[in-house]
Amino acid sequence: MKKYKVILVVVAFLFGLNSCYDLDRYPYDQVSTGTFWKNEGHAKQAMMGVYNAMKDQNAFGITFGLDCLSDIGVGYDDPSYINMYLGTYTGRTGQVLNKWKMLYDGVIRSNTVLQNIQTVEISDELKAQYIGEAKFMRALYYFSLMNFFGGVPLYDESWEVDKSFNDMKEPRSTEEQTREFILNDLQVAIDALPAKWDNANYGRATKGAAYALKGKVLLYNNQFADAAKNFEEIVNDPSGKGYGYKLYDSYENLFKPEGDQSDEMIFAIQNAGGVGLDYGMPMTFYMGSRSSFGSCWNNVMPSTGLADMYEYKDGKPFNWNDIVPGFNENAEIKDKTFRATLSDDKKTVTAYPESKEKLLAMYEKRDSRMAVSLLLPYTEYKGWTANKANLCEFVVAIGTNETNGFIRNNKQWDTYLWRKFVAEYDMDGGINDRAHTPINFPLIRYADVLLMLAECYNETGKQAEAVALINQVRQRPSVNLPALNSGPAWLQANSKEQVFERIKQERAVELAGEGHRFHDLRRWKLLLTLSNKDELAFTGTRLFTRVVSERDYLWPIPSAEIEKNDKLTQNPGWN
Repeated sequence: MKKYKVILVVVAFLFGLNSCYDLDRYPYDQVSTGTFWKNEGHAKQAMMGVYNAMKDQNAFGITFGLDCLSDIGVGYDDPSYINMYLGTYTGRTGQVLNKWKMLYDGVIRSNTVLQNIQTVEISDELKAQYIGEAKFMRALYYFSLMNFFGGVPLYDESWEVDKSFNDMKEPRSTEEQTREFILNDLQVAIDALPAKWDNANYGRATKGAAYALKGKVLLYNNQFADAAKNFEEIVNDPSGKGYGYKLYDSYENLFKPEGDQSDEMIFAIQNAGGVGLDYGMPMTFYMGSRSSFGSCWNNVMPSTGLADMYEYKDGKPFNWNDIVPGFNENAEIKDKTFRATLSDDKKTVTAYPESKEKLLAMYEKRDSRMAVSLLLPYTEYKGWTANKANLCEFVVAIGTNETNGFIRNNKQWDTYLWRKFVAEYDMDGGINDRAHTPINFPLIRYADVLLMLAECYNETGKQAEAVALINQVRQRPSVNLPALNSGPAWLQANSKEQVFERIKQERAVELAGEGHRFHDLRRWKLLLTLSNKDELAFTGTRLFTRVVSERDYLWPIPSAEIEKNDKLTQNPGWN
């Protein structure tokens, strides 16, 4: 797929809502429907334009920032959806309108392929494959629209935007009708897409991705038995399609270029980087720190709550008071546990906290995914400053600066930072721009499917089968946590309630930084557990207080869209 990334820069403008859609223009020195939809090369270019829409920040480009709307992330500015977690957003907030516009941009790009593919001189079999691919992508965009807004207007390929743009004023379909539309598209995709592509086309939607997304759509509607059948197709492969999905041995390398084409990736946004090929996503820009390549902003950070969720290696729950007596109850003890002192010139540490060695020893005893995913105080990070490698230490002190070999938090908060998805050094020349991290970003991966299938089993009375799937994720070779129900009381999970708590825990730590948690809390009807929640630094300082109410289960329909289309109705609780 990477060979098409250069082409995308040239052709993607043809398929965006912000363009005029006048594809029938001549003269012949301009791309038009009269000169374009002729051969498979054209079809591929158009299809790549459909994929390209995912990268927009208001589509899926900052999906990782959605964790800040949950219990496992904190942040500031737009990448962290600050207006949403402070409750200050309205139908006129830019992110609300832009989310709507850019997801519909993906829909229209998909429809453009569906409208024109029949004129392309390729076999009927290839046409069917392109139709399935475009419908998979249309389903993906509509599924995201439905998750944020509920039922939405449905525009299929019968709508020719260049001719009917001013007439596209359909009322909202119900959520049930929207879901049915999505499921129908996914069934077409399942019937038409290959189980695998060759290496040159790696990253395009597959039959397995369509099954996984269909299962997810059904799961989100609590259709657990039906969802399970779709997940089982790719976990058990009863039809012998040879999907070949499995957990990647190294959790750490899964989120580096080494894991980009692993068998765990079911559907991922394809990213690239380097001189002349800046085609990535801004993970390093927003998840990194001032010590990262390009001097980044750490707008999106892990919460203290997430760090405390990681178990010990023996599966026992973590408790700070076991490490530092009185830590949980006393903010002064919290600060003293982490606080170091710098020299007057801020270049060296004159006094580390007495607890430094305790902290480092404690990290070693925890679930290994913690140190892989989070940048922890008094550990080192392979930074890049002044255009050279800089091994930096995460020292908690006032005045730290990357030029002196320290980690600097751009917000001056005492918070954990992300390692996951963040460039180390300059990635051996692989990263050329902080806004283009060349690491593929998974939207669906096999561990996620295993945990979703476990949830389906738990909801249908199959607790033992659910536990077996959770244990697969826990016992990835590089994680190797003890199996649930393998001895100690703290590993017990037999009842439906106990197994659900394990699923909730495992999804938090396994999928951290991947943007799933907000939608998980919504569909579990747990979003209001965040209401009036103070988010604290690990030193005990209050960062902000969340404002969440019943209306936040759906975002408002953008006011600008309602003003243009008086058939649109607003979601409950919004003016």
